[in-house]
Amino acid sequence: MALHLSFDLPKDKIIWDVGHQSYTHKILTGRKAGFDQLRKFGGMSGFPKRRESSCDAFDTGHSSTSISAGLGYVCARDVLGESYSVVSVIGDGALTGGMAYEALNNAAQLKTNFIIVLNDNNMSISENVGGISAYLSNIRTAESYTGLKMGVENTLNKIPVYGDKLIKGIRNTKQGIKQFLVPGMFFEEMGITYLGPVDGHNISRMTKVFRDAKKVNGPVLVHVLTRKGKGFGPAERMPSRFHGAEPFEIETGLPSNRKKKAAYTDVFSTVMCKMGAREPKLVAVTAAMPDGTGLKRFRNMYRDRFFDVGIAEGHAVTFAAGLAAGGLKPVVAVYSSFLQRAFDQLAHDVCIQNLPVVLAVDRAGLVGSDGETHQGIFDLSYLSMLPNMCVMAPKNKWELADMLKYAIAYEGPIALRYPRGEAYDGLREFRAPIEWGKSEMLYDESGLALVAAGSMVKTALEVREMMKELGYHCTIVNARFIKPVDEEMLAYLAQDHRLVVTMEENVRSGGFGEKVLEYYNDTASDVRVMQVALPDDYIEHGSVDVLRAETCIDAESVFRRIIAEYQQ
Repeated sequence: MALHLSFDLPKDKIIWDVGHQSYTHKILTGRKAGFDQLRKFGGMSGFPKRRESSCDAFDTGHSSTSISAGLGYVCARDVLGESYSVVSVIGDGALTGGMAYEALNNAAQLKTNFIIVLNDNNMSISENVGGISAYLSNIRTAESYTGLKMGVENTLNKIPVYGDKLIKGIRNTKQGIKQFLVPGMFFEEMGITYLGPVDGHNISRMTKVFRDAKKVNGPVLVHVLTRKGKGFGPAERMPSRFHGAEPFEIETGLPSNRKKKAAYTDVFSTVMCKMGAREPKLVAVTAAMPDGTGLKRFRNMYRDRFFDVGIAEGHAVTFAAGLAAGGLKPVVAVYSSFLQRAFDQLAHDVCIQNLPVVLAVDRAGLVGSDGETHQGIFDLSYLSMLPNMCVMAPKNKWELADMLKYAIAYEGPIALRYPRGEAYDGLREFRAPIEWGKSEMLYDESGLALVAAGSMVKTALEVREMMKELGYHCTIVNARFIKPVDEEMLAYLAQDHRLVVTMEENVRSGGFGEKVLEYYNDTASDVRVMQVALPDDYIEHGSVDVLRAETCIDAESVFRRIIAEYQQ
C-alpha cells in the first residue's frame, strides 16, 4: 500500500521477487473482482503477469530475480531517455540467492536512481540460513544505531534552512554514523545507499522513506521490517504453514481436511531417515526447502549430515559434487522447476566427473495452481540429455522407496523424479527388483503396448480397462528408466505389437517418447509409435486434473487417440 501511495503505476515500475506477495498489489490495480478465480484454470495467476495488467512490470515466480530485472529496466529507461521510477522488491530469503548479489554488484555502478526494497520478515519458506541472515539480524537488533539516528535526524530537522543539508551530509558521508554502530554496512560499502530499517507496518513512515529514496542519484536499498502473517494470529504463530496454505479453519488456522494419504514426499522422507541409520556417509542437501522436500525429519535426526544452503540451487548442486568428491553420498532434494536453475552445475560439475550425486526431483510433472513458473515438465528432457546421468521414475510409493535405495547405492549421477501429492499405492503386487536400465512388464498381451513412465502408469491402467471393454488386448510396461531406455524390452514389443504408445508427464521435445521413437527408427522397425506427452509449451495454472485433460494426457484423451489410430 505504501508503494502504491508513493509511486505512479503503471508509469513507474514495481518488480516483485518470486511474486507470492503481489496479491495486495493485484487488488489495488483493478483485479479485486477476479479473486474468487485466483490460481484456477482460466482465472487470475498467483504471480505477477504482464498479460494481466499494465501494472505488472515483469513476470516472476522463481527467487532472486527482481534486482536483475529492475536493473534492466533502469538501463532501458536511461538509454531511451525516459523518466520513471523503478522499484525492485526482494525478500530476505531471496537475498540468500547468488543471482541477487550478481545484480547488486552490477547495480552499484549506477549514477541514476534505482530503488531496492528489502522486505525483511526473517522468514522465507523455511527459516533463513547463512551469513546474510545473521547480518540482517544484526541490523534488526541494532537499536543503538536506529535510536541515535532518529534522534539526530529529529534534532537537525528543527534547525531552519541548514537542517536538511546537514542530514544529507551525514547520509552521504562514507565514514558516517552507520560505520561505527552497525557491523559491516555491507550495502554501503558496495556503493549502495542504505535507508532503514523502517517499520513495514507503518505506512506514513514508509512513504516518507520512499520519498527520500527517489532523491538518491544511484542505487538505494530501503530495509523494511515486516512480520509474516501480521494481523492473523495463526499465521503469525505458524508462518511456514501459511506460505502456501490449503483450505483452513479461520478460527484456528488448521487445515480443513487433515486426513490424507501419504504423499510421495512423505515416502521419500521416511526412506531417507531409515537409510540415514544404515549409511553413515549419506548426507542431505536442500536449497531452503527442508519442509517442502521432506528433509525436516532427516535434519532433526542427523543434524551434522544435513545442509541447507539457502535459495541457491546452483550452489547446492556443485556443493553436493564437492561432498561426493570428498567421499560422501549426497542426496539433493529439490523441486523439478527449481532444478532448472542448476543445469550448468549438473553438466559441468557433476556429470563430467561422473560423481555419485543423487537428485531427488520432487514436484515433477504438472503441479497445478502455481502455473508456468512451477510446472515440472522439462526435467526428463534436460536431465536425460546429459552424459553419465541416469534418470528414473517410480510407478507408485513402493517403487519410490526401492528406487531411492538403489540410487543411494549407485556409483554415478542419478535422478529420481516423482510427482506432487498423494502417492499411488496400487500395483503393490508388482515389485520386481530394480536393475539398471530395465523396465518392468506388468501385463503382456499382443496388439497394443502402453509403455508408461512414472505417474503415467496409473493412467495406462485406466486406458487398459477402457480398451478391454471394446475387446482390445493391451500390454502395459512400466518404463522405470527414462535413461537408459530398455532397448531389450522395446525389441521384444516389436515382435507382436502393432502400436506402441509412450506415456509421460513431460514435454514431448527431448522426452521419453522421442527416445523410444529414435530406437525404432534406428532399427528400421515397422512398429508405429504414438507419443503421449505434454505439448512443447508453458502450461498455465489450474488443478492437475483439469490440466491433464486440457493437455490430452488423461485416460479419456489417450483412449480416444488410440481408437482413432486403430480406425485409420
